[in-house]
Amino acid sequence: MKYKKLYQIILILAAVCALAVLVLLLLGYGEEIGWLLTGFFVCLAIGFRGYARLQGFSFTVIIFAAVTISMFYPSYFQEINGFDLKNLITPLLQIIMFGMGTAMSLRDFAAVVKMPKGVLVGVVCQFTIMPFVGFTLANLLGVDPEIAAGIILIGASPSGLASNVMAYLSRANLALSVTLTAFATLLAPLITPTLMGWLAGEFVQVDVLDMMWSMVKMIVLPVFAGLLFNYFAHGRFKWLDDAMPLISMFGIAYIITIITAAGRDNLLDVGALLIVAGIFHNVSGYFLGYWGGRLCSLPERDCRTIAFEVGMQNGGLASALANEMGRVATVGLAPAIFGPVMNITGSMLASYWRDKPLMKSKAPPA
Repeated sequence: MKYKKLYQIILILAAVCALAVLVLLLLGYGEEIGWLLTGFFVCLAIGFRGYARLQGFSFTVIIFAAVTISMFYPSYFQEINGFDLKNLITPLLQIIMFGMGTAMSLRDFAAVVKMPKGVLVGVVCQFTIMPFVGFTLANLLGVDPEIAAGIILIGASPSGLASNVMAYLSRANLALSVTLTAFATLLAPLITPTLMGWLAGEFVQVDVLDMMWSMVKMIVLPVFAGLLFNYFAHGRFKWLDDAMPLISMFGIAYIITIITAAGRDNLLDVGALLIVAGIFHNVSGYFLGYWGGRLCSLPERDCRTIAFEVGMQNGGLASALANEMGRVATVGLAPAIFGPVMNITGSMLASYWRDKPLMKSKAPPA
């Protein structure tokens, strides 16, 4: 590879940062490690880009860098010269959704005709399994009501772009994954607020109609703008096609940084509990989504796809909705924690499935 040597040097820098962090911790200088630990994660993420088997973990490590720097230096990500940085969350999400639209075409929606069963099973699993897993966890954990509402919110959100990446890495059905993400995203303004009003109403006050309108502004309008851009200007701005994935990655990382900084004190109290809850929530989605597909006699590739679509939610959207509710420091905590968790578990599952031969699906016993 052309830049192999450069990637190796960057990984060596990551190792140096890690060693410096360890030395400072042993000397009792725990508060001084923030920049070094962030540098370690950034170097690791860049270094991973040089190795095909590690590329899928690069974005996950960037999220760790974002969380680290915001936990150590929250004031940098709360306001600048009186401007509240939480006001950037919605515009950033709209840019991400526009980028999603530019990567789509009417062919993605026409794919429903070719594989209607997979789309139907995927969408039903998406909006039934995860909201109720989230609702169950919210009632069992005994956390603050607003934090509990955030757990339901991330469960009731549609799948995100990360599920498409994991479907590709695991040799699943990428066309089905893109179609499911598109349909779930466009259905979300109707379904997610309804589920929130029904399941989270006992924890926080939810204005269903207001949330629907917020989601139309944050999802439907930008996605359709991206679709129109793709239709009329396809291939004319190659630089934009190349840049949008990076812009989306930066946008998601920055949203998580802002939310983590806003809810830092709450995270110190319940962060470990939310990590455990996030792992259970995420793995439950993979398991139930996969077996939902198997019970409906879908091909193995489709079952893997549905597992990722069900298990990986759009954390950026959930965070933006929490911000629109005016509760980003509490309702937004679960999306901020569950996002990195699902990227880690998704990367691990994709790596496992990538090396595992596809099985022939069998019809369930009568």
